[in-house]
Amino acid sequence: MLEKKVETFNMNRVIEDFEEMSRNADQVQIQTLKDILLKNHSAIYLKNFGINGTTTDPEAFKALVPLVTDFELEPYIQRMVDGDTSPILTGRPVPAISLSSGTSQGRPKFVPFTDELMENTIQLFRTAFAFRNREFPIDDNGRALQFIFSSKQYTSTGGVPVGTATTNVYRNPNFKSGMRSIQSLCCSPDEVIFSPDVHQALYCHLLSGILFRHQVQYVFASFAHGLVHAFRTFEQVWEEIVADIKEGVLTSRITVPSVRSAMSKLLRPNPELADTFRTKCLSLSNWYGLIPALFPNAKYVYGIMTGSMEPYVKKLRHYAGELPLVSHDYGSSEGWIAANVTPRLSPEEATFAVVPNLGYFEFLPVSETEKEPVGLTDVKIGEEYEVVITNYAGLYRYKLGDVVRIIGFYNKTPQLKFICRRNLILSINIDKNTERDLQLSVESAAKRLSEEKIEVIDFSSHVDVTTEPGHYVIFWEVSGETEEDVLQDCCNCLDKGFIDAGYMSSRKCKTIGALELRVVERGTFRKVQEHFLGLGSSAGQFKMPRCVKPSNGKVLKILCENAVSRFFSTAFD
Repeated sequence: MLEKKVETFNMNRVIEDFEEMSRNADQVQIQTLKDILLKNHSAIYLKNFGINGTTTDPEAFKALVPLVTDFELEPYIQRMVDGDTSPILTGRPVPAISLSSGTSQGRPKFVPFTDELMENTIQLFRTAFAFRNREFPIDDNGRALQFIFSSKQYTSTGGVPVGTATTNVYRNPNFKSGMRSIQSLCCSPDEVIFSPDVHQALYCHLLSGILFRHQVQYVFASFAHGLVHAFRTFEQVWEEIVADIKEGVLTSRITVPSVRSAMSKLLRPNPELADTFRTKCLSLSNWYGLIPALFPNAKYVYGIMTGSMEPYVKKLRHYAGELPLVSHDYGSSEGWIAANVTPRLSPEEATFAVVPNLGYFEFLPVSETEKEPVGLTDVKIGEEYEVVITNYAGLYRYKLGDVVRIIGFYNKTPQLKFICRRNLILSINIDKNTERDLQLSVESAAKRLSEEKIEVIDFSSHVDVTTEPGHYVIFWEVSGETEEDVLQDCCNCLDKGFIDAGYMSSRKCKTIGALELRVVERGTFRKVQEHFLGLGSSAGQFKMPRCVKPSNGKVLKILCENAVSRFFSTAFD
């Protein structure tokens, strides 16, 4: 059935469908909840709360089913992973289980993946593409340079396929037909996407892009981090790519047989392209405008650039030159939520319109005074909320942990801006600092570093309570060497950058110790990424953990062992 849905693509029809759905968002929400509950009426979890096949009213549903987090659902999902085929969370056994990236908690968590989630993915991609293609039309023979990586699925002891959310999507038989219908053929062969070696895959993605350089209409990775990492890698390997193209022989660094065979079929000796390519690279000043130089017909660069990806936007804009940066849609391992229907907005201004039939959505006010969640169409502009989702994959009133701000409405459906993860990441006593607070502090301090023509490549943090009093530790990887007094200034800026009243008062009365900046050697954060890839994360799904908790001992060890200098703030002395 899904195959038929994705065979053809009519941009205007897709936009009209979304317009109608968004005009009737309140009614669509009621119908979506009804569909979810009827489809999963036999689920043991729902029956435990008195939900039966006749319960479809939203108010009755909310009165019976509590708000939950992954902690409460973990035992149920574990039974599914272990092979229990009874209707635990869903009416039918799930065909696969997704793994989250695991960067927040130090370990991946399991999330049910169903056929309905695959349909949602295709629907959201089609909706976002329609609005994007209206603004940035791509040619019929256009290709996309997509830095996508599908890690291996494995089978649990209970016989259930397990993989990252991206892997479950890419390995789904309907993915390729869905992408073909929206005219975004990938430059790279499938063997590259499914390569077991992500480093070899990345090299081949870059090489494939160059071979199809005039057909490339846009450049994509799931996250801005992936795009920046790809082109940082390009700076190191471009001469090797030139040699491959000139001789028509693939470098010996590619050893995976299937990848080597597939890429060798694309290569022919092409000295002219190699010379053009070399000239382009040598003509660039500090690699500014690299992407349009390599791909002259590219219309935009596409990926998630909001939230924890914002720190990479500056470098990505450097590579993109004048090309527009278009923010990817809003979702998580648990499912998709909203589409970017205003693709010309910059990453800093990007908003996302909730797609009302992807799930039943509630919004829990972040305000201390209001604790009851409100419905999709009852949110207030300017207010911040935590997203609560009920979907077809067995998540019921599930607190996603994301804080969003309501920027406006697209017809009757709200337009969101992602703000941060809800959970506090830095707190010792009365101080409360989120991922967003850390990000703002780093951005402020990095301005001092930029005066020396040096940039922060990546960063993370840790609360060290082994000392008395406890203190914040910030880890930085920077692009070059500088004077110690500059880094000391940066350390002081970091400390003063946390403007939370509880933190500032605690620093002044010395119940929180001086902030510590540890500069790590180049390549340290790549080692952190390798660690998470070893746990099963997909390279395309990876997000750098912004706070390393004591339970994440391996990552903390990597950061501490690679520290090359330490500075303690004197800002409150």
